[in-house]
Amino acid sequence: MSKKTLVIGAIIAVIVIYALNTNKQAAGASATGCKVTVTADVLNARETADGNAKIVGKYLRDAQFDALPGVQNGFRKVADDKWVAAAFTEPVSGSAC
Repeated sequence: MSKKTLVIGAIIAVIVIYALNTNKQAAGASATGCKVTVTADVLNARETADGNAKIVGKYLRDAQFDALPGVQNGFRKVADDKWVAAAFTEPVSGSAC
């Protein structure tokens, strides 16, 4: 192999590695601008913003997920028909919650 071929191959490798790393960073970004971490041992997700509403899921401590900015009745909306108690979540650093 010529020296020129090796240099071109090295440049292409650097570009590919950079592109892959950029995609990983973008994948970690929140679609809503708000990402939270669970602070309770187990956090129930409820159908509505009400502590007596039907449980539709659970999150374990340190789980991170997207949420909608703002709090309603002490609950944060994380999906359609899915709410969690805001007191047991903490916005991820740099998140717009």
